[in-house]
Amino acid sequence: MTLAETQLHGTCAPGFEPVRAAFAENLARRGELGASVAVVAQGQPVVDLWAGWADPARTRPWQPGTLTNVWSVTKAMTSLCVHILMDRAGLDPDQPVARYWPEFAAGGKSGVTVRWVMSHRAGLAGFTEPVSVADLADWEKMTTLLAAQEPLWEPGTAAGYHAVTFGYLAGELVRRITGQSPGWFFAAEVAGPLGADACIGVPAADLGRCSELQAARLPPDDRDVRRRAFAAVHPAAAAAIGNPVILARDTAGPAWRQAEIPSANGHATALGLATIFGSLVDGSQTLVSAATVRAASTGQGRSTDLVLRLPLDYGLGFMLSGPEGHFGPSRAAFGHDGSGGCSVWADPERGVALAYVMNRMGRSLLDDPRKMALTEALAGCLGEGAAPAFTF
Repeated sequence: MTLAETQLHGTCAPGFEPVRAAFAENLARRGELGASVAVVAQGQPVVDLWAGWADPARTRPWQPGTLTNVWSVTKAMTSLCVHILMDRAGLDPDQPVARYWPEFAAGGKSGVTVRWVMSHRAGLAGFTEPVSVADLADWEKMTTLLAAQEPLWEPGTAAGYHAVTFGYLAGELVRRITGQSPGWFFAAEVAGPLGADACIGVPAADLGRCSELQAARLPPDDRDVRRRAFAAVHPAAAAAIGNPVILARDTAGPAWRQAEIPSANGHATALGLATIFGSLVDGSQTLVSAATVRAASTGQGRSTDLVLRLPLDYGLGFMLSGPEGHFGPSRAAFGHDGSGGCSVWADPERGVALAYVMNRMGRSLLDDPRKMALTEALAGCLGEGAAPAFTF
């Protein structure tokens, strides 16, 4: 597909044309299949674009309401539920998790705090018992395993990306305090009040709106090398990334889409995500107070992540832009990337949020080139210059 053949749909406000151009480049030259990008500035959508195909067979054009599995961006969605409870219900990040979830004290975890869970420092980056993809839909099984499990390292001493377990840990806090599952709570307290098209657990009526993912083009040898590399670094890495191995094809049916897997199976449009994160930085304090946003986006200690083996600093459930410019040049920016390329982030200094979702998965764990092209384009629109290139 050439630039001349690229058909974009939607709207782009004057002054944000570079974002539109970068999106067109993604389709024409960066292998995009179908995608949407949205920017919300000071509470108003200024970019809402979509293009391409909702399925690898190219039979369904991407629509404004096409929902896409956003992988680990779901962690940011789930984290907002926890932040609401911190803001309104007195959930204390420095209290032990066992105060709210007594069974969690087993396995030497009585001192593990909510803060450590939210910043990937709980020592529970993966399951030590074998788990299948189908098991991920069994909430009781997953949370019971985590409650009984011993930490993989001394909690609080290091960060290690809780790739799948994060959602069950944070989500069970939501369930214990409210009596609602994280998906129900998110719908009632986050997406619903904002009219945002995003969910954790797709309603049956919306299954037909879901895009189909196309797996990253990784040769089998590359996959094996990656698994061995993770396993060689730290036992937590093998548990986090390989138990279970979740493939693009696992997301194709109702069983995955309708489950609540609050680390990995959130579905959203780009505008839905940008609307949610835009509300955190537009001064409205619609979801949570400005103080809670500041606390959630405050770094908990930069270090080399035990699982990802990258220098990172986490807030409470959010990734931070850092010196690498994951979310643009502003050090105050925060958000989350998802496997394969999707992303959402917000910048409280500029009052803007950007979200990008797509169905052709890339090979990057963070900072997919398509996401970074959009991020750098928006930085240029805001007069900030380009963010430094940082890809893996």
